[in-house]
Amino acid sequence: MTKAEILKKEILTQYRSLRQFAIEMEIPYSTLVTALERGIEGMAYGTVIRMCDKLKLNPIDFTSLERDTSVSEQLLENRVMQYYVVLNPEGRRKIMEIMRDYTEIEKYKEQ
Repeated sequence: MTKAEILKKEILTQYRSLRQFAIEMEIPYSTLVTALERGIEGMAYGTVIRMCDKLKLNPIDFTSLERDTSVSEQLLENRVMQYYVVLNPEGRRKIMEIMRDYTEIEKYKEQ
């Protein structure tokens, strides 16, 4: 499934119509329809990010955001993972050990 197809499916799942979504996003209906038919590659990057944020989709791979997080938080998580995957097994083990330790310290727990 292409990114445009994923977007269209998610829009129609969450909104009554493409037109309603375009109105809420304050973008021309014709622009939205054209992008969904021809592919979103020609659409402004900022618009795609705003659409993903509105639909709670990860702008990297267009998967659903399971938690109620902002796009910036998802991007931070992706950056952390990019650092993690370049580590060797010993580095990965050490990072997991450190994170496990930090989760047990009360002042670092999410409130």
